[in-house]
Amino acid sequence: QVHLVESGGGLVQPGGSLRLSCAASGSIAGIYSMGWFRQAPGKERELVASIFSGGNTNYADSVKVRFTISMDNTKKTVYLQMNSLKPDDTAVYFCRLFQWGSQYWGQGTQVTVSS
Repeated sequence: QVHLVESGGGLVQPGGSLRLSCAASGSIAGIYSMGWFRQAPGKERELVASIFSGGNTNYADSVKVRFTISMDNTKKTVYLQMNSLKPDDTAVYFCRLFQWGSQYWGQGTQVTVSS
C-alpha cells in the first residue's frame, strides 16, 4: 500500500507563488511516476504536471513556464513550484503516484488565487 501526504496549499494573490509538496510512503520500488492534478468546482480533474522517477517531466499547456515539478527520489517526495499564479489556477490540487498499473491519490490541498 502507498500513502501520500500533501502540503503547501493556501490563499495567494494573483501573481504570487506557492510551493506544494507530496510525500509518499509505503511499497514504492522500481519505475514510477508522481504528478499533480487539479479539480476546480464544476470541472473535471485535469493533469497539471508529472515526473517520472528517471526525471522526465510533462506539463499542461496552461502551466508551462509558470510551474515547475521536481522530485527527491531519496525522500519519495514531489514538489510543485507555482509562480505567476492566476485566478484560473484556483482548485483542489491532488498528488498521484502511479506504478505497476496502480494509482494512488492524496487527500488534496486547496489553492485559492484571489485578491
